[in-house]
Formats: sequence, C-alpha cells, structure tokens
Amino acid sequence: MKKISTDKAPKAIGPYSQAIVCGDLVFTSGQIPIDPMTGEVVGATIEEQTERVMQNLGEVLKASGTSFENAVKTTCFLADISDFSAFNGVYAKYFTEKPARSCVAVKDLPKGVKVEVEVIAKV
Repeated sequence: MKKISTDKAPKAIGPYSQAIVCGDLVFTSGQIPIDPMTGEVVGATIEEQTERVMQNLGEVLKASGTSFENAVKTTCFLADISDFSAFNGVYAKYFTEKPARSCVAVKDLPKGVKVEVEVIAKV
C-alpha cells in the first residue's frame, strides 16, 4: 500500500490519508469544499461547494497517478437531499464515464458543509 499526499488538496484533519493506492486501485478519503491554501470552507451554494470538492478530488487523483476518467465507484454525501439535482449538474461535468455511485443524505458533514465525495479509481 502507498499513502498519497498532495499540498494541492486539503490536508487530512484526522488520523487518515488523503488516499491509499492498493494494487491497481486508489481509494480516496472523502473530500469536502476546503481551500487547501487557507483551510477554509469555500462556497455558499451546493454548486460552488461541489466544484471545490471536484477540484480537490482531481488533485488527489492526479497525485495518485489517475484521473476522473478512471473512476469505478463514488460515494457522495449530501447534507440536504433536495440539493441532489444541482449536485448532479456539477458532478456530471467531472465523472463523464459514469462510474458506479451511491449518493445519500446525511444528518451532518464536517465543518457544516453541504457535500462530501470519495472515489475508488483504477491507477
């Protein structure tokens, strides 16, 4: 197993890695809309927050030697399921190969954000 770390995505705020490569797969930790330079939450709307999440995921995937096109499974967490359609609008721009996906509404997310996404991708 290889731990992945990049300063172009938010640092882990707990006892975990940004991602782990195991064999020919990378498993990312969930990314939330944090600016990696300031450590602050970015965006007020679900669209703005999802864009930042995708930017963070893109950097973690890149550091792992892969990209959105190689995603095989995503898990998406929304603080409000009524954001589902708006979230999908942004998500679809990045995950063009349509990987398998779970999307659930949760009671709370870290730092009070609206969205968190994790990815499993082929390296």
